[in-house]
Amino acid sequence: MSFSLPSKWLHSSLTFMKMVSVAASAPTQLGTHTRFHSLENPPITLFQNCKSMDQLKQMHAQTIKIGFALDPAVLNRIIVFCCTHEFGDMKYARQVFDRIPEPSVFIWNTMIRGYSRIHCPHYEISIYSAMQRMGVKPDCYTFPFLLRGFTREIALEWGRGFHAHVLKYGFDSNVFVHNALVQMYSFCGQVDMARGVFDMVSEKDVATWNAMISGYNKIKKFNESWRLFRDMEKKGVFPTSVTLVSVLSACSKLKDLDAGKQVHNCVKECVVEPNLVLENALIDMYAACGKMDVALEIFENMKRRDVISWTTIVKGFCNSGQVDLARNYFDQMPDRDYISWTAIIDGYIRVNRFKEVLELFREMQSSNIKPDEYTMVSILTACARLGALELGEWIKTYIDKNKIKNDTFVRNALIDMYFKCGNVEKAVRVFNAMLQRDKFTWTAMIVGLAINGHGKEALDMFSQMLKSAVAPDKITYLGVLCACTHSGMVDEGRKLFCSMSTQHGIEPTVAHYGCMVDLLGRAGRLKEAYEVIQNMPIEPNSVVWGTLLGACRMHKDAELAEVVAKQILDLDPENSAVYVLLCNIYAACNKWESFREVRQTIMDRGIKKTPGCSLIEVNGDVHEFVAGDGSHPQSEKIYSKLDEMIKDLKSAGYSPDTSEVFLDVAEENKESAVYKHSEKLAIAFGLISLGPGVTIRVMKNLRICVDCHSMAKLVSKVYDREVIVRDGTRFHHFRHGSCSCKDYW
Repeated sequence: MSFSLPSKWLHSSLTFMKMVSVAASAPTQLGTHTRFHSLENPPITLFQNCKSMDQLKQMHAQTIKIGFALDPAVLNRIIVFCCTHEFGDMKYARQVFDRIPEPSVFIWNTMIRGYSRIHCPHYEISIYSAMQRMGVKPDCYTFPFLLRGFTREIALEWGRGFHAHVLKYGFDSNVFVHNALVQMYSFCGQVDMARGVFDMVSEKDVATWNAMISGYNKIKKFNESWRLFRDMEKKGVFPTSVTLVSVLSACSKLKDLDAGKQVHNCVKECVVEPNLVLENALIDMYAACGKMDVALEIFENMKRRDVISWTTIVKGFCNSGQVDLARNYFDQMPDRDYISWTAIIDGYIRVNRFKEVLELFREMQSSNIKPDEYTMVSILTACARLGALELGEWIKTYIDKNKIKNDTFVRNALIDMYFKCGNVEKAVRVFNAMLQRDKFTWTAMIVGLAINGHGKEALDMFSQMLKSAVAPDKITYLGVLCACTHSGMVDEGRKLFCSMSTQHGIEPTVAHYGCMVDLLGRAGRLKEAYEVIQNMPIEPNSVVWGTLLGACRMHKDAELAEVVAKQILDLDPENSAVYVLLCNIYAACNKWESFREVRQTIMDRGIKKTPGCSLIEVNGDVHEFVAGDGSHPQSEKIYSKLDEMIKDLKSAGYSPDTSEVFLDVAEENKESAVYKHSEKLAIAFGLISLGPGVTIRVMKNLRICVDCHSMAKLVSKVYDREVIVRDGTRFHHFRHGSCSCKDYW
């Protein structure tokens, strides 16, 4: 193994002489107590009192003036200060170093250590290369200083070569060198090599074990970390706080409460003195295992807390769904960083409180806290769920303007946001501009195209994914089957379902069988869909049966619906959606006696139908409507526009479809009920609030009814306006009187 030293890193004698000249002319403001009293014995200890580079240069100037410019002891002291002190200047150290004719191995090591301190591994290698050329043999300190300063890339490129030098110079049994090798291999992800070195060490100290445990944590082999800790205990090696923090991190990721308690016992038994980092790790472990009461007890008893302590508590309550309690602690935090803000934002996303997510982000900006890429993904997720395209576009601009890391993770979120806001063109544009794509990128494209009515394009994307040698997973196949479902491609769907196991070794889950039931049910093949459920190798759940019940409603098959409803209620007696669907089916089939029986059951059991809710974004604000809503500040204008809209549409041939109104009332009352559906109110608000030609985008929590679907088609034609509605299952792009779903939803 040879090392080449770039000439640009070598400094000439002329450079040093210039430095000497500058130092000699520097003002010497040292007091009499700092002046040298003997030319033969300069007070070397004087340099130990240096606090800054300015002081060091003054002392250096003094030594030059009295003739000690090249005194080895003086030069050594200068180099040590520059290489080890917090404010040390490595350029100055290098200038001094280059004037030493024969540096000792101690000085070579100190220079390596200095470059390691300022994270310049290339310079470390250059020093080692020069050391080799001058015939100076490394000692047991050389390699630890050298290897611990490596970046991941440098370790991958040079690590094994330096390992060979370790063996060459006979340091294969030195524990400090071994620890550095284990740490280096672990850091660059070569954990098998790290374990090989670890196993060769006969006398391991606690640092050796810590390095190996940390290495397993880095590659997410948390079970191995735990096993190694148990081996460490058996060998009688006492852990340090560093050990316990690493092991607690592993327990947290594994959600292994019993293991975490064993580690906690080490602290309780005073094996290790508790400190802030260790107590934070304990809180994190208990929070991850769902024991917020214990986590909170540790938190309350801490003598000192930092932002990590508070954030861990906030995150713990968020993960347990107690977002209001999390917010209470968040509001009490003395200091917050971007991680704290992201934690509370993610908490609100978990409980689908997306409008509050956007409010929090605005507060975060007001606090002058710069978000990172993870915060941006959370905000884009909220925009996607709310259908807030305008705000999502602003977030994209914000990312670019503030130079926030725009990696695959962020771009995947952008793709998802554009698709969920119905802007297929921009989603495809982001995808095409990506240099790196992962399986989540491809899956987002497949699902996004499918739900927006581009089934063929979704399957073409799946073919491109396979050609790119990206292996699909279970989620990818859900997207593929979804594409077939929303496009009515039954035969293609069957083939792809079979290819899951035959070509990719993926065993279908309940969700995949649910897709097949949906595919067949939407196509009117209710008997085949029923047979799929009966022949499933795994137990069908209420969701699969519910999919078939939805198909029964679509095709008005009351007889099969009764059979399916019984199956669902056996599995989930409190499933309110079943009763609501049965009411819809009986109403559509004019079976009013059966309708009244189910209606009475709903009333007796106090079952509530999930209310329809529609969202629309106007000028960056998200407005929410429910059926018959009168709470909006512009309600009067909205209902006036709605009346005007209904008149215009009736002139164009609109006739209310009340087939899905399950109120046993007069026809005119049914018509009044459908007129006030939430999506109609949102569209009317869009017409009075958005400029001419601006696309109206509405997000609805439930499946759009037949009447609203017909109305939206006519709005797009009469007002020459594109209307996009995202309902509970897919997107409907209404243009010129037609819908992208081809009336198949």
